[in-house]
Amino acid sequence: MKITQIEIYAIHLPLIEPFIISYDRYDTMPSIIVKMTTDTGVIGYGESVPDDHVTGESWESTYAVLKHQLAPAVIGQNPMEFEKIHEVMNKVIRDVPAAKAAIDIACFDIAGKTLQVPVYQLIGGRFHKKFPITHVLSIGSPEKMANEAAEHVEMGYRSFKMKVGTEVMKDVERIKAVRERVGADIAIRVDVNQGWVNASTTLRGLRAMRDLDIDWLEQPVKADDIDAMVEIKSKADVSLMIDEGLHGVKEMREIIAKRAADKVNIKLMKCGGIYPAMKLAVMAEMAGIECQVGSMVESSVGSAAGFHVAFSKKIMTSVELTGPLKFSKDIGDLHYEVPFIELNEKPGLGVTVDEAILEELCKFKDVVKEG
Repeated sequence: MKITQIEIYAIHLPLIEPFIISYDRYDTMPSIIVKMTTDTGVIGYGESVPDDHVTGESWESTYAVLKHQLAPAVIGQNPMEFEKIHEVMNKVIRDVPAAKAAIDIACFDIAGKTLQVPVYQLIGGRFHKKFPITHVLSIGSPEKMANEAAEHVEMGYRSFKMKVGTEVMKDVERIKAVRERVGADIAIRVDVNQGWVNASTTLRGLRAMRDLDIDWLEQPVKADDIDAMVEIKSKADVSLMIDEGLHGVKEMREIIAKRAADKVNIKLMKCGGIYPAMKLAVMAEMAGIECQVGSMVESSVGSAAGFHVAFSKKIMTSVELTGPLKFSKDIGDLHYEVPFIELNEKPGLGVTVDEAILEELCKFKDVVKEG
């Protein structure tokens, strides 16, 4: 089997409401979809959702890298040889993990469809039956965030990820408002997206919300300041999660060596896809660090890929892949049983892509083929 053609679609996924975090606001979500075809006629889909602030890749640069470097490099390769596919990509260009994730995910989709098994059977088999879904609250006024949380409790949600990262005491007011509205039995996770910058500001915030009973605090400081995470972890009594500070093996080694976090947020777009994500999960497992598979707000394609990773490992204790629930129109049919996600047993990613919607949302496209 070999890859004979790769179609690249630059799309904008329409959001029901703007997605607002500490460093940006999204009214639509830019994504790159790849459609990979083999000489056996099997087709696989992959996705890249780059983030300038996290992976150093833009929507435009990712499209160009896929078109001019990665897609031509893997044409003629066997999509089921995952290690070799990554070696080929890494020789062509370093880093660009979100671009590489699109190729990686499409290869896994093809492998699953060829063997007639779900992707999770290729990476250890299914361990978890289902995961609870966490609703993500974009940054807003304390009242707006509290109202949205209350509405979703009525819908059955039992946990929230709160996006904060502005002025620390204003963020504490947001967290307090949500806690007062939803009561003591609902889980609240706080994601700062680097917005509190340093350890002293973070510790000030933690002191102010000591009685708010948060599950964990995610990435309060700048991504490359692992030592600040070490300091916070030594002085705080709340669990700490690293997100933007973890991309690949290099960062995971440092996190483990310094015992810098209680949990890590593994994202396929940060590490390069399913294959590298499994390596990070095994490293974390060996060190006794819990894992989450997080979201860059992908469509059904990228979200399904993340779920297959999460469902296959015992060390994965939470997931936050809710992109498809935020879109007014999606290219795929990943199914949620709110407030849970339970994967089907269809081969590959288990997602059917609607080609008509893909074309409708497409801003520009190219085809890279053999010969």
